[in-house]
Amino acid sequence: MVDALGVAVVGFGWMGRVHTQAYARVRHHYPQLALRPELVAVAEEVPGRAEEAAEQFGFACATRDWRAVAADPRVRAVSVTAPNFLHREIGVAMAEAGKHLWIEKPVGLTGEDARAVADAVAKAGVQGTVGFNYRNAPAVEAARDLIASGEIGTVTHVRIRLFSDYAAHPDGALTWRYERERGGSGVLGDLASHGADLARFLLGDIASLTADTAIFVPERARPTGATAGHALASGGEPGPVENEDYVSCLLRFASGARGVLEACRVSVGEQNNYGFEVHGTRGAVFWDFRRMNELAVSRGATYQDQPVSTVYVGPGDGEFAAFQPGAANAMGYDDLKVIEAYRFLRSIAEGRPYGATLADAVHSAAVLDAMAVSAESGAWVSLRTP
Repeated sequence: MVDALGVAVVGFGWMGRVHTQAYARVRHHYPQLALRPELVAVAEEVPGRAEEAAEQFGFACATRDWRAVAADPRVRAVSVTAPNFLHREIGVAMAEAGKHLWIEKPVGLTGEDARAVADAVAKAGVQGTVGFNYRNAPAVEAARDLIASGEIGTVTHVRIRLFSDYAAHPDGALTWRYERERGGSGVLGDLASHGADLARFLLGDIASLTADTAIFVPERARPTGATAGHALASGGEPGPVENEDYVSCLLRFASGARGVLEACRVSVGEQNNYGFEVHGTRGAVFWDFRRMNELAVSRGATYQDQPVSTVYVGPGDGEFAAFQPGAANAMGYDDLKVIEAYRFLRSIAEGRPYGATLADAVHSAAVLDAMAVSAESGAWVSLRTP
């Protein structure tokens, strides 16, 4: 018996569309899932956008006010893909209304925001999933298993990079993303949040760090109308960019391993160059998001001049088998969100968490807060487990 589950999406930019498409696809890939998501409501404050989404994807109703979603008894689960500054208010309200919550990272502007949402979810007894999608890649899960097995020895150091050019154009519109009050800590919350999650997912807790940040495009033009994504806006009134374009961070893990995390949103020539290199005493493992279904692995007992082999993930790795029948068949970004939707819905069906949770968001937010403190003070900052 498959039960229908009324779902809603709050915020219908690109990420809202990705969540909606994941709901539509999830049972195609996971027919054994005990819940069938039904698109009940979509909320978006930009005039006409919610109505367009309802017409295209089949939501039963559209609204400009997310509070209508919280009050709707037909809605049992909500995706929150609104801008960062709304995460706390909406996330807490949805949990208090008894809705299960799939919320995008960074879950607010600060660690305090993330903890407030996590506490509301725990108090309400609902399930909460967070959009740390890169950990869902079967190759990343395979790398984690490889590291845990000891095949590359004891991990000594890691480098995590997240470079993109989405904000590189000087005519990029001065949207909420570049304002401290609404966008928070810039590239820290946008990209480095994923890096912090990957670091902990692969290697465990971070004990301390020191960071440096910079703004390389200090001024942008204000948009004259509604924007979506990373639109250009030449000719508008100029205003200051208030949050970070770039962060570099040295990490010390509780295990004794060392790390470097670097993220930039204005890297000309870099399109979604996300990945990691993990080195151990007997080998290494490398992953590049742009070759999402591959790992480069060095293992053995040669040490010096030890070769590196390309390994293609297959049905035995992570959730690969739900999408492709054999190794080296490609998966894409949207598939990672289908995995996320599956784990969210499975959490609801079984009453226990699968995948990234609000606790993971709190850990990531604590790292981001420590980066900000370190960048301002120039000192190493110790982290305590939240």
